[in-house]
Amino acid sequence: MLVSLILPSLAFLLATDNALAATPIISAVGSKFFTADGDQFYIKGTHQACSQSFAYHMLSSLPLPGIAYQLISTDPLVDTNQCKRDAKQMQDLGANAIRVYHVDPTADHKGCMSAFADAGIYLFVDLDDFPTQIQPACSQRLIIWPATDTWLQDTPAWNQSQLTAFSAVLDEFQQYDNTAGVFVGNEVLTTAEVSNAAPYVKAAVRDMKAYRDSKNYRKIPIGYSAADVPGLRPMLQNYLACGDNDAERADFYSLNVYEWCGGSSYDGSGYSQLEKNATGYNIPIFISETGCRMPRPRLFTDQSAIFGPDMSDTWSGAIVYEWIQEANDYGLINYGPTVDPNISTDALDGYPRSGMPTTQSPDYGNLKSQWATLSPTGVKLSAYSASARITPPACPTSTPGGWIVNGNARLPSVGQTLDSAATSSGATTPSTTGGATKATASPTGGGTISGGREVAGMAVGLLTVMMGFVIWL
Repeated sequence: MLVSLILPSLAFLLATDNALAATPIISAVGSKFFTADGDQFYIKGTHQACSQSFAYHMLSSLPLPGIAYQLISTDPLVDTNQCKRDAKQMQDLGANAIRVYHVDPTADHKGCMSAFADAGIYLFVDLDDFPTQIQPACSQRLIIWPATDTWLQDTPAWNQSQLTAFSAVLDEFQQYDNTAGVFVGNEVLTTAEVSNAAPYVKAAVRDMKAYRDSKNYRKIPIGYSAADVPGLRPMLQNYLACGDNDAERADFYSLNVYEWCGGSSYDGSGYSQLEKNATGYNIPIFISETGCRMPRPRLFTDQSAIFGPDMSDTWSGAIVYEWIQEANDYGLINYGPTVDPNISTDALDGYPRSGMPTTQSPDYGNLKSQWATLSPTGVKLSAYSASARITPPACPTSTPGGWIVNGNARLPSVGQTLDSAATSSGATTPSTTGGATKATASPTGGGTISGGREVAGMAVGLLTVMMGFVIWL
């Protein structure tokens, strides 16, 4: 989503070491998430946008209802008092997870992580930020941002500076038991034409899993958050989960989905096709952004499909976009009336980024009512036999005019790029560019939304970024 580009990041702090230890850790086993207690874990979460851009999910030991939480563009998980206020309100909503898009790995997150742990809320955190995110070829992607000499690239890349930055975030958050998972990218691929970036996403998964294991960290699930692009279904999802080498496969896959709008239905929204594509999938899959905002009001009736019999055997929950109300009009709460941003330094675009959360009517109540009736129990880990592990899907092959990656081709190593022939042959050439890129086309990472849906929200975000670009010029 374009509009989240300028939003602040919000996370949660843990209050004490005891509180942290009391939160059962989450693991990916086969196609499902489980808590250390052996209960299947479903995500009920939200995204939060505030003074610094980042989002977070709230998770529980049963359903996984999450929320996007990005109050500010730097790091929302450093204000312990704000995290405590938000965590308490999220408990009332019924969320058990948050997603945070951007954090500062050098900051102290213990207070916020404890606050969220006390509330039974887990964190999904993105490892990248604007300067370090993986990008497709710039010639095939809209880039509107003040340019620098390290901002753009001619081909996708996964380099040492990115690996180092990703590792620093993992180093920081692996210490918290309520870190449920990490993303190596968000909406890197937005069309089939740029699917040659997929090997770099998978290479990032491979290298972060290797780093995690080399440091003897617990097996924190490492995955990817994809734009819901029809031209990439189901190739990208299968690509990241295919192959005989578990060290190269993602631990989970997720989609940012804005298809179910208003009073739509399981079949009319396209959710039935999402379920068809995911049936038999070998790793956990969940919706990492949802919450179509037009027409108003938002009813969130898609939650009954995600957590009900239609999808709950396959999907591991959803994260709703987003926690804070701002110009894009997706918020579930606000921190007070709008103000002049030239007067208040705490307000971005006129929307305060801290304070006591006040619920947005009727959206907050509608989502709370949905989640209150949806508590799938899933299956116990003890009954989910290891022998029932699902076979990985076949790796997709390149198709003229469509997906252009040979799924069986070897992945690039750190600092290597693929030439045009590599999409079918797997050939690599040394990278001649050392820096990472810096551009986004979505508030959460990049790209268009769900085949053109949510155009109004995207237009607001694009206009904001374009205005910034004009000012920079």
